[in-house]
Amino acid sequence: MSLCQEMCKPRSIYVVGTGGGPGQMIEQAYEMAAPSVQYTDHHSDPCYWSQRRRVGLAFECPHLHVAGSAVLVSLAGLAGARMGIALSLRNGCFVIIGLSVGAGFDHNAVDAMLRWPLAFVVMAVLVWAMLVLSRWLLSRFFGFDRRAALLASAPGHLSFVLAMAAEGGDNVARISTTQSVRLLSLTLVVPFVALAMGVDLGGTIAPDGAAMGATTLAVMAGSSVGAGLLLGRIRVPAPMLIGPMLVSSLAHVTDVAPGVLPMWLVMPAYIVLGALIGTRFSGVRLDDLMKGLAAGLSVTCLAVGLALVGAIPVALALGMPLAHILVAFAPGGFETMIAMGSVLGISPGFVAACHMMRLFILSAVLPLMLARSAPR
Repeated sequence: MSLCQEMCKPRSIYVVGTGGGPGQMIEQAYEMAAPSVQYTDHHSDPCYWSQRRRVGLAFECPHLHVAGSAVLVSLAGLAGARMGIALSLRNGCFVIIGLSVGAGFDHNAVDAMLRWPLAFVVMAVLVWAMLVLSRWLLSRFFGFDRRAALLASAPGHLSFVLAMAAEGGDNVARISTTQSVRLLSLTLVVPFVALAMGVDLGGTIAPDGAAMGATTLAVMAGSSVGAGLLLGRIRVPAPMLIGPMLVSSLAHVTDVAPGVLPMWLVMPAYIVLGALIGTRFSGVRLDDLMKGLAAGLSVTCLAVGLALVGAIPVALALGMPLAHILVAFAPGGFETMIAMGSVLGISPGFVAACHMMRLFILSAVLPLMLARSAPR
């Protein structure tokens, strides 16, 4: 039999029924390509996971909605388009994401909080090591001066870093490009590292459960905005994300407001989050990107390697999966890593606490190191 005859031979193809969305598009594509498609309920199909990974992983994984919008907006910005997200839209999406993430907080997470201080101690050591080694790397191989290298290697707190760079007369464009490469690359890479470690990426963005009622949702949203405004006054990072997380977590732990946000509300918020990451490249020239690309990737690889080294003893001590600790330690964007942790089924409180601690430590350590880096 010839190759063409073999390829055109009628055959049965099993397609996972998902009840709509991207999975349904896959079914329709197969239906057009092969009239003899046989459908099976995934609950009774022993090959469900292998079929799903082989056929629909690219469409089913929630993190790709974040990464996809980030890449598209980044490319548009590099092509010369002025990209931006309205402040009201950004804050609205943060409220939705915060409420959704907080809904995954349960009594098990409260019990685990007693063991978290060990992770905070390791986090402090990691932040210092990332700053020192990344500064050496950028100064030694990429021509940064010591001050600019320190700012470009800061594992987070981008607005704080850029403000200090502008105040000190540093090359803001180069520092910003290096930092933006770190943010985008971690958004793209962390989920696949987690997949390689055995984390199932086929879950949903929102926790499982009955949808929250309209009245409850309205009250929660109003309380979240109030909490966010209050936290903003005391300069807590990402107040419109942390405030709703705290409100939702407290409401779910006490069973005052059970239920989860509907997917039609959560999914667009994550897409906007990805677009927000991509806006970092708006106005960046291609030659500036090429200059900062290698530096940004090098710093990112070093930071992820250090995070992995620190995550291993913490995972063993706390009895948590290594991939979960790695996401909590990864020096990505604050909002992005919290959202990514929720997508990967990681305790939202743990991830948020670790990343908030990273920003607090960075706020204290970075000015001290900059003062020592000043010319004498």
